[in-house]
Amino acid sequence: MKIKAHRISKGRASGSALITTEPISFLGGINPETGVITEKGSTLEGKSVSGKILIFPGGIGSTVSSYVIYQLKKNNVAPAAMINIHTEPIVAVGAIISEIPLVDQPEKNPF
Repeated sequence: MKIKAHRISKGRASGSALITTEPISFLGGINPETGVITEKGSTLEGKSVSGKILIFPGGIGSTVSSYVIYQLKKNNVAPAAMINIHTEPIVAVGAIISEIPLVDQPEKNPF
């Protein structure tokens, strides 16, 4: 499936989609060593982002989230790409420094 969107971090990726309608907090919400979502009560709790196309509305939480995204990449457990409805600067910086493709404002709502 192809969806046109606003590019934030360039690149190409393919993989299975991991979708949530909930914002993601990377600091405390995802284990940076395993890539497993640890956020209690999340619809994705216990699932791994590793190699997935992570589709979520946007990020929430600490500015340290950029570094957590970077840690995911360094530990080889990062998502292959990310799609947001609206990307805030913290997720954008994390994707850019980690060279993870990131787009937002998709022409079709992925939810």
